[in-house]
Amino acid sequence: MTHPFFLAGSWRQSSEPLNVTCPYDNSLVGQTWLAGDVEFEEATQAAVEAAEVMRRLPAYERAAILMRAHGDLVSRRDEIGRTIAGEAGKALRDALGEADRGIQTFQVAAEEARRIGGEVIPMDLAPHGRGRVAFTRRYPIGPIAGISPFNFPFNLTAHKLAPAIAAGNPIVLKPATKTPLSALILADALDKAGLPKGALSVLPMPRQVGDRLVTDNRYKLLTFTGSSAVGWGMKARAGRKRVVLELGGNAAVIVDETADIDYAVKRIAVGGFALAGQSCISVQRVFVHQTVFDRFASQLVARLEALKVGDPMDPATDIGPMIEESEAARIESWVREAVQEGATVLTGGRRLGPALYAPTVLTNVAETSKVCAQEVFAPMVGLYRFEEFNDALARVNRSSYGLQAGLFTGDLLRTLDAMDVLEVGGVIVNDVSAWRIDHMPYGGVKDSGIGREGPRYAIEEMTEQKIIVINRELT
Repeated sequence: MTHPFFLAGSWRQSSEPLNVTCPYDNSLVGQTWLAGDVEFEEATQAAVEAAEVMRRLPAYERAAILMRAHGDLVSRRDEIGRTIAGEAGKALRDALGEADRGIQTFQVAAEEARRIGGEVIPMDLAPHGRGRVAFTRRYPIGPIAGISPFNFPFNLTAHKLAPAIAAGNPIVLKPATKTPLSALILADALDKAGLPKGALSVLPMPRQVGDRLVTDNRYKLLTFTGSSAVGWGMKARAGRKRVVLELGGNAAVIVDETADIDYAVKRIAVGGFALAGQSCISVQRVFVHQTVFDRFASQLVARLEALKVGDPMDPATDIGPMIEESEAARIESWVREAVQEGATVLTGGRRLGPALYAPTVLTNVAETSKVCAQEVFAPMVGLYRFEEFNDALARVNRSSYGLQAGLFTGDLLRTLDAMDVLEVGGVIVNDVSAWRIDHMPYGGVKDSGIGREGPRYAIEEMTEQKIIVINRELT
């Protein structure tokens, strides 16, 4: 099936076809085309021209567009789920869950479009402020450049498109070239919903063309989700534009001696292995109190060995392939290297097919090993013993990343300590680091990024705050 790209209100093709294949068996999912420099320039100029149209679009109209798109997406849920499963290799059950999340993201963004507000600020804190009243308002920032990743091709694209429109901004989006079809479904829904022409372009592009989104000064904000190295490199080249980066992580979870071990095992088996671990908040490092370590490890291994790994389109599959064969080869190499450095494989540690990697648990891992210090982005967790809770907190912080962390405990004081001490953007108590609901503020610190997503918080990034001060004595 062919899928033209969406350029400023029209569906277009180019001379460069892009075949989208399933990473499980390389079967053809669909075909689109790559946009080039000419299409980039046309989309950018259209966004510039649409900025004033979008700026003047009333909140109720922006909300109505998003809700009409939401209704269209609801009716296409199964199509969306199958598309995600095909192009990303995500297990169909999880792909349908992503479809539901992306659809809800549009609904939440529509609601937020109606309540973009400001605040009244007292001016009489000093004598020269007497007789004055002030309030703030938010205004659209202007054309936005968006770059979305392969691992959540529908929902993470929704997190860029829906808030931009809610805030009154045009946006040009580059989806991942391995998974562009989900983003084109979103473009179709918005086009049918009556979005002004020029306000949206969704263009699969070669990297050298897409890189112009970073450097072109006509864009006032760059929002990027992807790897840390690429993201920080973009920020260095972005010039004066505002930058929002949602980057990588090697997320940690602490399981103390007061935790519900059965529940912790159940959740970590999901949080570390859904989408073959290819999530920036996927559980990677698990710190378990020594008194419950052996019980926890044996239960986790048993649960993982019962999972079905295979065809993402099979409703019974729990874990599908990694995005490509080279990624499975990479984690295979990293695990082999960790074993050479002293790690022990409790389960897994091998490929089951070209892009399939068995759910893997390691222990006795050196903290300098790649599988601990870097982002594995694979179906693998490392288990680490601890005795003192404060030591576990310190070891979690011994990372260049800081996106989200999880804590399983029955101790309220430890919860409060973790909240204060952990150097992350979010602490999830009695659940895994991978837990997220889409209206919450989401983002990291350190190498994990800058800025926040979630429709309300993305809208704040995508608008400029202006203060209005009125001298009442002369009005």
